[in-house]
Parts: sequence; structure tokens; C-alpha cells
Amino acid sequence: MKKNIAIVGYGGMGGWHADHARNSDVLNLVGVYDIKPERNELARSRGIHAYDSFEELLADPNVEIVTIATPNEVHCPIAVAALDAGKHVVSEKPVTLSSALLDKMIDAANRNNRIFTVHQNRRWDNEILAVKELKEKDELGEIFNVESRVHGSRGIPGDWRAKKEHGGGMLLDWGVHLIDQALFAFPDDPVVAVYARFDNITNKEVDDGCRVVMKFESGLNYYVEVGTSNFISLPRFYIQGINGTALIEDWGKPIKIVSCNQWAESDVTPIKAASGITKTMAPRDEKTITTYERPLPPSDVHDFYRNLCKAIDGVEPQLITHDQMRRVMKIMEACFESDRTGEVVRTNI
Repeated sequence: MKKNIAIVGYGGMGGWHADHARNSDVLNLVGVYDIKPERNELARSRGIHAYDSFEELLADPNVEIVTIATPNEVHCPIAVAALDAGKHVVSEKPVTLSSALLDKMIDAANRNNRIFTVHQNRRWDNEILAVKELKEKDELGEIFNVESRVHGSRGIPGDWRAKKEHGGGMLLDWGVHLIDQALFAFPDDPVVAVYARFDNITNKEVDDGCRVVMKFESGLNYYVEVGTSNFISLPRFYIQGINGTALIEDWGKPIKIVSCNQWAESDVTPIKAASGITKTMAPRDEKTITTYERPLPPSDVHDFYRNLCKAIDGVEPQLITHDQMRRVMKIMEACFESDRTGEVVRTNI
């Protein structure tokens, strides 16, 4: 039987959740609520029930799940109120703005015996699934460097995401996704150090770009970069292992792989490079490497809600756990501290 869901916030992501719920095999959309009357009227014009207040939504016994798609600073109070009303809760990312607030949300879930999770939908991006597959198949040997980038050229969207009071900025908007992807792909490897630098190119109030280096206990360096002033974008993923390299140029592009099948070459012919010659940077003999590409793995982002419904029924564990939320939050807090001090933050996350 489908689960009844209501959505708090009917903006961009609220509309996304509503559309998915209306076309879902596991959900039934019973309504939405937004503090802006025009948003509620828009929902009604689309045939969606809109509640007159948040309290009316919480009082509706038909609502089993509440998804929060509001500005970041109100995720916590909305989640706690919904959990205390006996609802299961999904928060949009970032789940909230601090570990202390996250603990309040988790405490509310535990005392009410409700499911509480965060919508880290980018775990279903085909690109990170390809990186995870590379690691699990050991195609490159031990992976020692991953570079993950998202680039745009329009600055921060001109709404609440540009305001500090609302929890704006690119670390909390996109960095949270890329950090979660890193921990998803390398789940059993503690992060022992974090270094972060923020950009304030078009916005002085919050970061409009960020660069984060996470050092894992295994020695893996994982570099995350979010840019909003990039008129030429760098590759979405660049992955190095001891026996090969992989590249994903952009969203939806196939993964390109070069693997080494013979490390030593008997005779390397020097090449002319600019104003000198080099053996070190000479291209490899094709006999020593194998070059190929393949499509990205398939994915269905609605598996998030399928898992949520099964977790409510007790037949599957929830995929995005409280401990995983805590890890991401603690790394983001380390990023803010590192940018503030200009220093590496030692961690054990």
C-alpha cells in the first residue's frame, strides 16, 4: 500500500518532490504547505491540495511522511514538530546547520520511534556510482586521488541561498552533496584531516564557491570543488589509482579509463616538449596500456523513496542513516573552521 506524503515548502525542490510523489509507485501525495500564499495557490491550480497552515498539515491523520523543502535554517524546528506529531520525516539537504541541531532532530526521531532521514539524492547520480564501481572492481588498483567538481558561471541563485541568515552558500548547497558522495563511495575509511578555502567572488556574505581536501586514513586524497564563476568547466571526475586513471568529463558522459598492464617500458623515446625534451612526460607505448570507455551505471533516484517506505514497514534498513548524516555535518563544520583559520583541521570522522 502506498504511503501518504505531505511536503512543507513548494518551491523548486518542493515541486520536484511533489512531481515525483504524484508519479510514484510507493507514494500518494496528500498535500503541500508553503508560507507564501501564492505558492499554495500555484499548487491548487495544479490540482494539489494545499493546507492553510503547517499546524493543519500536522493534524491530518492521513499524513504519514513529511518532506521538508524549505530554507535551511528552519529544517530543524519543522522536523522536530513533525516527528513529535508522529510523522516520519525527510529533510532536504543540508539536513540542518550544525551537529547540535542535528542531534535535536535525531533525538526527536528516537523518542517518537519514527524514521528520520535526509534527501541526499546525489547518491543516485550515475557519475558517483561509476566511481564506486571502479573502486569495488579494483580496475585502477588502489585509488589514491579523486577530484570531484561542479562548475557553473551564474553565481549563487538570487534567492535565500545567497543569505547567511537562511543557511546559504555553496558549501551547504552543493558541497554537502559532493562530501556525501565521497563518504558514500569510501564508507569505511575515516577522514583524518580537512582543509577548505571559500570563494567570495560575487557574494561577500556567504561562499559562492569552495575547495575542500579530505585526507582519508588509507592515504586517499579526495578533492571537492564547487565553482559558480567558471566559464570553462573542468571535468566532473578525475580518478587516479596506482595502475590507471579514469575521467568523467561531464554529467551523463561515459567514463574513460586507461589501465596499465605493463609498468616498465624497455626504451622510452624522448619527446620535444616546448623548449626542451623529456622522457618523463613522454606518452606511453600503447602496448603497455589499455584504453576503453563505457556508459555510466543505470540509476533511479526514486529508489530513495522506495527504501524509505520499506524502512517504515521494517523490511529494509534506511539507506541514509543518522551516523552518515553526522559524518557529513562534522566534515562541513571542519570546512568552516578550516576556512576561518586558514589551517588544516585534524579529524577522526
